[in-house]
Amino acid sequence: MVAPKLAKPGIATIAEHMVAAGDDGLPPLRVALNSNESAFGPSPGARDAIASAARGIERYIDDPGALLAPAIAASEGLDAARIVIGQGSDDLLARLARAYLGPGTTLLRCATGYLKVPNYAHANDAEPVAVPGEGFRTSVDALLAAVTERTRMVYLANPENPSGTWLTGSEVRRLHAGLPDNVLLVIDGAYEDYVDDPAFESGARLVEDADNVVLCRTFSKAHGLAGARIGWMYGPAAICDAVRRIGLTFPVANPSVAAALASLADPGHVERVVAETRRLRSWLSGELETRGLTVVPSQGNFVLAGFPGIPGRAAACARALREDGIAVRRFAAPAYDDWLRVTIGPMDELAALLKAVDDALAAARA
Repeated sequence: MVAPKLAKPGIATIAEHMVAAGDDGLPPLRVALNSNESAFGPSPGARDAIASAARGIERYIDDPGALLAPAIAASEGLDAARIVIGQGSDDLLARLARAYLGPGTTLLRCATGYLKVPNYAHANDAEPVAVPGEGFRTSVDALLAAVTERTRMVYLANPENPSGTWLTGSEVRRLHAGLPDNVLLVIDGAYEDYVDDPAFESGARLVEDADNVVLCRTFSKAHGLAGARIGWMYGPAAICDAVRRIGLTFPVANPSVAAALASLADPGHVERVVAETRRLRSWLSGELETRGLTVVPSQGNFVLAGFPGIPGRAAACARALREDGIAVRRFAAPAYDDWLRVTIGPMDELAALLKAVDDALAAARA
């Protein structure tokens, strides 16, 4: 029997964007600093809401947006009618690609930006175009220079992942001003909560001033609800309508909606998480630099650390850490061969990480 051909040939070009951990034969994880979850967890109210909602798990929620959009709007100062709910921001990014990309079109992104983005284009037989950055930072000029009549979408994570770099509000507005009206600027704001640069501007402000900009956000990071898989998009009415039309009939689980509502009702928890993450981000960056590593300034809940001088040292360090029960992230792109991304965890986990890094560096010098 011959298997049916893929309906979209671009699907065959989709590749892994992270290096497989290869956990076979290794000890169980004791410290997970690899996936940018909030190690501080959700608010107690969100945990209680999950347990309570599970008692009605046999029922669908017909319209989670009707419950969540007003609560998000009240929390963020936005228009509830322009909010779409999804299974994490990844679901919404995929739906945007389905709605606006296709054969003969291109998606522009920074070459060192979020490494999964090309797969959104491949899945829709569009062409992803990687534009050189300025180091690990997105170049507005390079993106604008790469726009052609085939360009339908420009993707910008702000702050960026895995580098943690960011563009100021004026730079994002300059990027948007240089785009044709028929090009959609997609701003991925998964890490907006962690920014402390006063020159930064939430993508929501630009959405309100334009007809071709959307912002995607998530409850997976500062709210500590990664396992709940719930995100939201803010955009113009016509784009929201298109994204809603191609969503699942019952898109989000009942406990996830309950957890998100409870988390929004406890802003103090997120504020405490963000403050502690910023403090530890600065501390960890300094500690890694004193050990001779290069640290990219970050506005996310993670730092990108480089191992200059000896090819393969980053991979060896990651392996040594994993053998000690500690996971950090490596990426399947040449630009990141000598780099590791470390999620900000609580102090005891970061102390364990630094001890293991010291041991790995000492072994490499022996």
